[in-house]
Amino acid sequence: MASTLEKFIHSLDPKALPRVLQIQSGIYCQGSIYEMFGNECCLSTGEIIKVIGFKINKLIASICENNEISRISAKVELPLNFPGLYKVVADKTPYVSIEEITRKVSIGPTRFGHPCFYSSEDIKLANLTIKHGEQITFNSVEEVNGTMAVNCGVIRNNQSHSFTLPLSQEGKFYECEEDQIYTLKEIAEWKIPKCRNRIVKLSNTLQMWDSSNPLPENFDGCLILTPVYEVQAVMKFRKDIVHILSDLDVEVKDITDCYDISSFLQPLSLEDVFERTSKEFPMVAEIMEGPSGGQKSYNLLYAGKEIIIYKKYQATRVLASEIRSDSPKRHFLIPISYKGKFKRRPREFPTAYDLDIVKSEKEQLHVVATKAFDSPHKELFSVSVGDQFLVQQCQISEVLYEGRKKVIDVLACEQILSDTYKKVLLPMYMEGGFVEVIHDKKQYQLSEICKEFHLPFNVKVSVRDLSVEEDVLAAVPGLQLEEEITDSYLLISSTSSPMESWEIPVYRLNMLVHLLSKDVQTIVPPVTKTTVEEISEEQYYMVRRYENQTLHPPPRPPKKPAFAPNPSFAEPKEDVSHVLQTPQNFDVDTTKKLCSNQATSVLELQVSCQNDSVHRENKKDMTGKATLVETSVIKDLTNKGLGNYEAEKGEEEHNYDYVDENTIENLRQVFQGTTVRNKHASSEGRRPAPLVPQV
Repeated sequence: MASTLEKFIHSLDPKALPRVLQIQSGIYCQGSIYEMFGNECCLSTGEIIKVIGFKINKLIASICENNEISRISAKVELPLNFPGLYKVVADKTPYVSIEEITRKVSIGPTRFGHPCFYSSEDIKLANLTIKHGEQITFNSVEEVNGTMAVNCGVIRNNQSHSFTLPLSQEGKFYECEEDQIYTLKEIAEWKIPKCRNRIVKLSNTLQMWDSSNPLPENFDGCLILTPVYEVQAVMKFRKDIVHILSDLDVEVKDITDCYDISSFLQPLSLEDVFERTSKEFPMVAEIMEGPSGGQKSYNLLYAGKEIIIYKKYQATRVLASEIRSDSPKRHFLIPISYKGKFKRRPREFPTAYDLDIVKSEKEQLHVVATKAFDSPHKELFSVSVGDQFLVQQCQISEVLYEGRKKVIDVLACEQILSDTYKKVLLPMYMEGGFVEVIHDKKQYQLSEICKEFHLPFNVKVSVRDLSVEEDVLAAVPGLQLEEEITDSYLLISSTSSPMESWEIPVYRLNMLVHLLSKDVQTIVPPVTKTTVEEISEEQYYMVRRYENQTLHPPPRPPKKPAFAPNPSFAEPKEDVSHVLQTPQNFDVDTTKKLCSNQATSVLELQVSCQNDSVHRENKKDMTGKATLVETSVIKDLTNKGLGNYEAEKGEEEHNYDYVDENTIENLRQVFQGTTVRNKHASSEGRRPAPLVPQV
């Protein structure tokens, strides 16, 4: 039975691919096919194509003013990258069975693929009864005891209960309302059911659209989204992949059951190749459609090129982001085998809780306060800008509030005073600011950092990787190593020059190949070229969202105590966090690990700032929040930055600049007139005498 291409694709289940179609009523041109802007826009009657995939290319949005769905004022075309955040309106039309839900709704391993529904009636199971109106989360579709079913869950009294529902389960199932907001691309990938439209409301505008905005000014209504698909297909007498938009005015007929599908070339994505068994490797393949953009090495992967695919495997990468105050930041995936060397950079911590997370047994964490905090409890310490602390451990402490004792979590620290060390307690919920003081000048390999320190970790390349022609990390002023991830790769080389092999990511590289019946002469792969991969902002968030779903950070403490402080307590000090802004691309070189068994000198940095010590003016940024404009002294210090890289024996020589003692002394005198006492104690195996501020 013939149907329009649009109707066929809208109702097509991706799991049913590939499908062979015959054009029943086509669009005629001089030839049987031609291309315009990379899409097939002409098909002749009688043409036979094999559909191998499809994805949403754009969205047709029907504009509904005043949230009245029945009143459509206009229709506009929206690309998937159209800016804005959107809230999904729950579909009022019920699904009549679990099987219909699985056929029309995307259910996958990520949080986007966990739709929620409720039943209009109670569902009685063997050991559980699902009440009508109770929210059911659909997690995955699996075969259970020979029957296809959906793994589901409900939450009752903050406890999760898991169960399965067979696809044959009938009833009336409605979508649940949700507060989550999405981009248009996320909605297109996960939130548009098959054979149904999707109603959304604009929640927030992310940025200005470069061209004219198709939506009305100050639009506050609803949009009914209708997808237009891009169909990937193979034709009888062509070796490349053709792209057809689903709204092309043609009629098609599904003839898969009566046609020899093996007569077509069989395109495989990198995911398809990765799913092959290890015994099938190595293999020879021809690229049918190469990747667009990306790494320079990917430029060798063009259509028609033959490659050898040696093996599949999982490899560890370190996800890193450029340290900079403005946007956009660059993001990298660094292999553990990276041969460059790193030096540490100061980390910044917004709360006392963050200090507790990163403390380690290897060394005592030394920090300087950059923001004042006035404690509402006399048992706990009030922090001033410039206070220095050695972090010890988390513990509990009793505080007195309105005559009653309360137990709260606190962080025990040692405060560095003028001539001694004082034990103090900081509330764990304290929202302040701290900058790490670096005493370590050692150069580290990436593998050493991952083994010895807690990520995230701030570093700077001190010796570039000499094994590569261009080390992209060497030019980056500072890097934050965020986390280790495990990703899937294929090891390939070119058949024309098999002297070098390189890795290609399976899930970040869109490429289609077809296998050739050729024997591989070399079973052992040649020398592997492992490179640093620069990834886009979108890929960065995909890696963090999808590949680390099982990793949950520890819960953050409340920013304020559960009980309100007594108004009779002292008023908080003025926020002067701008005074001690340590740039993220240089060390405050104190060159001392504050332990009694080490005899090394230290430059104690003690900056106490009074309200009138720095003239500043408050300005407002685009969001209306007040910002602080530092004086030229701070700007000069920030702009000083780092010099060249540090010399390394046997490798390229670099000159690595640190902020010297005179610079910090000048800064200290400008702000407070604080002086530094001679520090001979450290050479005698004792703690150095801390700074004495001048009065």
